[in-house]
Amino acid sequence: MEKELKILKYSDLPKMIEKFISQGYPVLAPVHKGKIVEIEYVQSLDSIALDVLLSTQSAKKAAFPKVEKVLEYTMNKAGVVQHPVDPADSKETILFGVRPCDASGFKSLDAIFGEGPSDQFYLSKKEKTTIISFSCPVADEYCFCTSVGGGPGNTAGSDLQFTSVSKDELLVEILTEKGKKASRIFADLLTEANSAIDKTKFIADVKVVFDLDSVVAKTTASFGNAELWLEQSLRCIGCGACAFVCPTCACFDFQDEQDTKKGVRLRLWDSCGFSLFTLHTSGHNPREVQSQRWRQRIMHKFAYMPEQLKVVGCEGCGRCSRACPVDMNIKEHLTAIREQVTV
Repeated sequence: MEKELKILKYSDLPKMIEKFISQGYPVLAPVHKGKIVEIEYVQSLDSIALDVLLSTQSAKKAAFPKVEKVLEYTMNKAGVVQHPVDPADSKETILFGVRPCDASGFKSLDAIFGEGPSDQFYLSKKEKTTIISFSCPVADEYCFCTSVGGGPGNTAGSDLQFTSVSKDELLVEILTEKGKKASRIFADLLTEANSAIDKTKFIADVKVVFDLDSVVAKTTASFGNAELWLEQSLRCIGCGACAFVCPTCACFDFQDEQDTKKGVRLRLWDSCGFSLFTLHTSGHNPREVQSQRWRQRIMHKFAYMPEQLKVVGCEGCGRCSRACPVDMNIKEHLTAIREQVTV
């Protein structure tokens, strides 16, 4: 559909949230939780953290929860009786107040979970999620979205995008049919926008630090460069923080919780950085040292996914670098690959 432009007053944001909730739409948004900002269900604008550059946690939990029930079962003398969980049993949800890198991150998850056989648990939740993103008015030294094809005003993946264009007004871009449907709920709060508004004047200036095609080509060529991967991984402690805050990481595990009569099978986030992730029952581990696990993380995002799924598995949000307890910086590592590897 052709993009539509509207204006929404800041003072009407509480009314908009109230309208969503009163019409039965749960609202997920960034929320302060002590020193971190998580994505949680909210009941009013007051609890939403619109004052932060970026939530600590990514928005992927809207369609790919940390823990998700995929099967229930009961046990009796005759055996095990399975009770499937319906993937379509989820509500239409508003994901509000996230940044463009979060919205765009779903394209990687769509590619991963949409590949045959498709994952209906993810796809059903994603289809029922309307994403309202906010352009980034500022950035910090960790941001490199423009180097991976994004930007502080990138609309890819968003159904609606808001940009602050004055102290009192937000520019509202209605981008998709889902966005149009959502905008009808608060249509009485919207006014027409001047089509000449240039939102680039109101968003952050994020410099490009490397050429993406070059990094992809050099990452692909660097698999056998053991010295490079060892040098980059020396500090890595395999904690998995980078994967858990990443908007595009999709590794998961299955675990059962049960007693003598019934049980439930759960899908949980996992990380290729964990030593147990590739440990075989025999005791053999094909990625037995951390440098091999770090290589897998980078190769997956910048070599395997571009080749197999035609998407890059990174949004340049910098969350992994901010969350790393030993100060590993993915932007620095990618720049090093560009400079040190020849093809």
